[in-house]
Amino acid sequence: MGELLNVEEIFGEKVFTITKMRERLPKKVFQEVTRVMEQGGELSMATADIVAKEMKEWAVENGATHYTHWFQPLTGITAEKHDAFVTHPDKDGRMLMEFSGKELIKGEPDASSFPSGGLRATFEARGYTAWDITSPAFLKESSCGTILCIPTAFCSYTGEALDKKTPLLRSMEALNQQALRIVRLFGNTEATKVTASVGAEQEYFLVDKDLYLQRKDLMFAGRTLFGAPAPKGQEMEDHYFGVIKERVGAYMKDLNVELWKLGVTAKTQHNEAAPAQHELAPVYETANIAVDHNQLVMEAMKRVAIKHDLRCLLHEKPYAGISGSGKHDNWSITTDNGVNLLDPGDTPNKNIQFLFILACIMRAVDRHADLLRQSAADVGNDHRLGASEAPPAIISIFLGEQLEDVVRQLIETGDAAKVKQSGKLETGVSTLPEFVKDATDRNRTSPFAFTGNKFEFRMVGSSDSVASPNTTLNAIVAEVFCEAADRLEQAEDFDMAVHDMMKEFMTEHQRIIFSGDGYSEEWIAEAARRGLPNIETTIDAACALTTDKAVALFEKFGIFTRVELESREEITYETYAKTLNIEALTMIDMASKDIIPAVAAYTGELANTVIAVKEAGASGNAQAELLLEVDTLLEETRKALKNLEEINAQAQAMTDAKTQAFFYKDSVKPAMEALRTPVDKLEMLVDSSVWPMPTYGELLFEV
Repeated sequence: MGELLNVEEIFGEKVFTITKMRERLPKKVFQEVTRVMEQGGELSMATADIVAKEMKEWAVENGATHYTHWFQPLTGITAEKHDAFVTHPDKDGRMLMEFSGKELIKGEPDASSFPSGGLRATFEARGYTAWDITSPAFLKESSCGTILCIPTAFCSYTGEALDKKTPLLRSMEALNQQALRIVRLFGNTEATKVTASVGAEQEYFLVDKDLYLQRKDLMFAGRTLFGAPAPKGQEMEDHYFGVIKERVGAYMKDLNVELWKLGVTAKTQHNEAAPAQHELAPVYETANIAVDHNQLVMEAMKRVAIKHDLRCLLHEKPYAGISGSGKHDNWSITTDNGVNLLDPGDTPNKNIQFLFILACIMRAVDRHADLLRQSAADVGNDHRLGASEAPPAIISIFLGEQLEDVVRQLIETGDAAKVKQSGKLETGVSTLPEFVKDATDRNRTSPFAFTGNKFEFRMVGSSDSVASPNTTLNAIVAEVFCEAADRLEQAEDFDMAVHDMMKEFMTEHQRIIFSGDGYSEEWIAEAARRGLPNIETTIDAACALTTDKAVALFEKFGIFTRVELESREEITYETYAKTLNIEALTMIDMASKDIIPAVAAYTGELANTVIAVKEAGASGNAQAELLLEVDTLLEETRKALKNLEEINAQAQAMTDAKTQAFFYKDSVKPAMEALRTPVDKLEMLVDSSVWPMPTYGELLFEV
């Protein structure tokens, strides 16, 4: 039996936590730090110097030699530049280890090589990172050694946000200010802060390292661009929540330990629906810390996989024909005196504050459905959304039977006199305990589902940052809270004004509520009848960022400027085109260098077999038919390859990002599918010993 693991002892050991600061900092310094963390403001430079010194001492005691400002540029992943703690040697030639408050608070990475969507010219290099004091510093251990990582925001020399964290922090402040106005109106005088709490579930695939290295598409594109279905997929439904394989279990154990040491509250692990697919879920945290931690989760998943001779795939659709991976973003809002504003209580029909906030969220989601859809848009997610395995591309809200009935009563009569009770679970087995059921069932096809005391935004892709979805959620809800508070603060009769506004919002936006099968064709038609947008692809969603209503929303709260929004739209087009270009070039490389030569050699073997069989006096018809079928598909493959080469060359020559992106969607992508079709058919015909890459059966089941 292995060494016993004390989770309480190791949790957060690599994090410069509040507890460590309390132990190491002078009392007045610690008080100033916590005041700024809770209320905002700036540290004095004297305090910053003391914090930096103690943070450095702690890091060095734990083996650190370098520090980095750890930030999240618009690539969707993290970035870091390592600087040693060393300074100029003293007069005796001794090297001193120092770290100043200035170095803690501000960094200056080169900003020219990150996506900026035109915010920065490539010759304009200066950018700044600024310490996010509310997200704790941590130690990252790798072959580089131990690095002190300081979470930061990243902006340009002229002040525009070049990252995903800055807008998130701005949106959190906006939500806090407007939500406080609402809770004050409802009589909560003790709360001084309202924060968005987030729990980001993370789905992923594992694949054997040696098999991975034989697939150029997995290495370059993160997903298989060719591949016929395996004899078995997920149709037996035996993988979901099934017994975890030993190799995978060892990986999960090491992953948990690494995450716990980093202060990440990894709680749940299980097999997901598809073979070789799994999930990790954390406990809820403040939104910006949850975003940071989800980035750490993705980094750790890849790093730990390497130690186990595995590779972790975070692409939303690494394999065709089976479920892809998402990242359910669980969002709620909570006061600092412990009130979850999305908790309906035992009698939700009488919980007026909750129902009012629910009405505001209905208004926000319906009004900005296009923005919410855009916030979950990325290239890989286009393969997943609406594919009978994930939420559709149409935004709707699932409330559950109990709440939906309450809303209906309020709309029809202005009063919810009764509430549907959940009742007890009856199993018909005398030895099983009876317990009270939840008030409603769940709906796995809903993109935005109420799940008891939170909303679960299920559209987010597995490889994507959860910063953008939460920035958008915070912003759209803050806008409606502001609108509501403006009216309520002027109302002569507060109770009547709340009642009237609640009914108004619910009536006006009831079209956003849907409890049926989001995968069905009937819902697509029904959503169109209701006037709900159905935005199918990432680049179709990009323009939602720069509509007049979006610009007005974000500029009102200082979350984005119009220029920042235009830059993000431009980056979407650029990223889409670059991604499809890489995929097309990878297909061209695989088809021309691996697949066609292998199949051509196989046809030669077949031809010789046909000749030999006929010379032996047999008909050779079966062999001849197989040869003809393979040769026909090979010719189809060759023509499709040439077509893809020509069309992709046209796309590469385009200079306008939006035009190029749509050309990739409308022309290059179909040409890629046209190449894949005959290749996948060939895989089913060609001798497995000849086929030049591992098949789906090997990739999915040899883990």
